[in-house]
Amino acid sequence: MCFNRAVYLDELRTLLARHAHPDMRTPIDGVLISKVDQQTGPTTSMSGTVLALIAQGAKRMALGDRVYEYRAGQYLVASVDLPVTGRFTQASADSPALGFGLVLHPATVAELLLQAAPGDLPPLSGGTPSGMVVSDAPDELGDAVVRLLRLLDRPRDVTVLAPLIKREILWLLLSGEQGAAVRQLGLADSSLSHIARAVRWIRDHYAQAFRVEELARLSGMSVSAFYRNFQAVTAMSPIQFQKQIRLQEARLLLATHPNDITGVGIRVGYESPSQFSREYRRQFGAPPSQDATLLRGTSRSEVPAVV
Repeated sequence: MCFNRAVYLDELRTLLARHAHPDMRTPIDGVLISKVDQQTGPTTSMSGTVLALIAQGAKRMALGDRVYEYRAGQYLVASVDLPVTGRFTQASADSPALGFGLVLHPATVAELLLQAAPGDLPPLSGGTPSGMVVSDAPDELGDAVVRLLRLLDRPRDVTVLAPLIKREILWLLLSGEQGAAVRQLGLADSSLSHIARAVRWIRDHYAQAFRVEELARLSGMSVSAFYRNFQAVTAMSPIQFQKQIRLQEARLLLATHPNDITGVGIRVGYESPSQFSREYRRQFGAPPSQDATLLRGTSRSEVPAVV
């Protein structure tokens, strides 16, 4: 039987709606399902390294000065864990937004690249790919996602078959329109992997001041090449990236320390309480003291934001 977009989207919606849970997790490792029944306001989080395929509804994602929109039949790939702001723009109780997510691991990408024969993959074009890309999902990719989700109705088959279908999905990404971004995720010496190393350092040491020269040296690049590649991957400068991480961490801390605004600002690296309050309000639309009241009881989510 010929498999086409209308067919796979119809079954995909059914499977996603049936197996969706509030925490988005499924019995298949690394597979996520989202179901949102109303349009949402902007929320900030980390993207994770993930494939996100929309079956129904639409979502808008902002990364630095770039805006990505994806809707039914389209997929987004985040090949670097990036601070993003997203919102569902099409979702309702009668027609909820439904999405599939697959966490991407560099080691698995690298393993597939090693197994590929010469000529199996198109040559990489020049330049560093963006850390986030959007494309229309080909029918083959939709077919593989549907077959993976069908395993949720056949639990005894998950252990053997799920890893095989996940590898098939990853191979289709590697050989597809956005393969360059996914391939560089698994290449230890790619410019994207070097920038990812700097991104991880900033995330792990977000409260510390740094010099761009130090990060360039960590990434094995000249300062000019590092700055150019960092901007290409993240749509931000290193300092802007650090500020995004600091403010996200501050918001998480305020959920449990709502009465210690100054202390939270200092913990995430701000020396000036007024600067912290000013930048926090610009980022989240409310001063820390007011936002902290709304955030009380909120905890960090380990689920990628783009699904």
